[in-house]
Amino acid sequence: MTTTVRVPEERSARVPAEQRGPGRDRDSVRLLVSCGTEVSHHAFVELPRRLRAGDLLIVNTSPTLAAAVDGWIGHARVVVHFSTRGDDGRWAVELRDPDGRGTTRARAGGPAGTEVRLAGDVRLVLEEPLTPYGSRLWWGRVSEPDVLGLLRRHGRPIRYSYTQRDQPLSVYQTVFALPSADGGGSAEMPSAARPFTARLVAELVSRGVQFAPITLHTGVASAEAHEPPYPERYEVPEASARLINAARAGEGRILAVGTTAVRAVESAVDAGGVVRARKGWTDLVVTPERGVRVVDGLLTGLHEPEASHLLMLEAIAGRAAIERSYGEALSGLYLWHEFGDVHLILPEEGPHTEGCSSNCR
Repeated sequence: MTTTVRVPEERSARVPAEQRGPGRDRDSVRLLVSCGTEVSHHAFVELPRRLRAGDLLIVNTSPTLAAAVDGWIGHARVVVHFSTRGDDGRWAVELRDPDGRGTTRARAGGPAGTEVRLAGDVRLVLEEPLTPYGSRLWWGRVSEPDVLGLLRRHGRPIRYSYTQRDQPLSVYQTVFALPSADGGGSAEMPSAARPFTARLVAELVSRGVQFAPITLHTGVASAEAHEPPYPERYEVPEASARLINAARAGEGRILAVGTTAVRAVESAVDAGGVVRARKGWTDLVVTPERGVRVVDGLLTGLHEPEASHLLMLEAIAGRAAIERSYGEALSGLYLWHEFGDVHLILPEEGPHTEGCSSNCR
């Protein structure tokens, strides 16, 4: 995506949709629908009419953690964003500076050996950068073995300066979130699914739309940094793999709800194009060069023009289509970020895409 496009600050969604006026709910956001370069504008509650029986939505069941914790380096206050738990018990963390307005700003990571004091006399010691090409996230070891308990007691949801105020953790849970067996979850909400309500899900099911749950625990994705995504834990269960393969063999379209769902399912496809039950770590980065092998379309939030997620959108729809839809979103005064409006990318042509134009109107 060209970096000449700029999203005005006033286009950031500062509070959740249900807090913007009486009678509103999570689904009170707008829906931009695109098929190739054809674009139309809708309310999100119209989603069931944009889909059809046999379509399959892949949804991320990862719950959101209260991943931001106050700490101190010497006498200086910092905020620790807990991103990802490693197999060796360490955590990938990002240190940030308070900005005096209730949120944070980026700061340099490290150096190795830096000690952060957390609540309850817990210590976090930075050991090494998460990757050799970046220093924002570091592997750190925490003196308290129950880090998830620490987050439950002392953490709060991660938020950035474009939001108006702190929100309870419940605001950052999607209708699809399920407790993980190990208590883990996402550092930041899989936000494409946030507008769904139980009522809307029931209507979709009644119209013959199916759901395939997967899990991908997202790490931090600071708005100031547009790096490739880091490795993340994921699982595609056997039942969901069967649903996806059956829909692909029939007339249904495979539509991912969020870029996290794309990353997970595209990590579970074999060389023959069959989705397999898999779990573990994925470092897959979906780009136009790599392309997609499973998903036909995507429901996603609106990302900053420099964000690496846009490469995934281009892999699904093509650059011209994404540039056209983002131009429409800007001129149509859509709202950005996790509490903002959403974009449904439908396939333009192919074996499962007959009737695309009618779905764009």
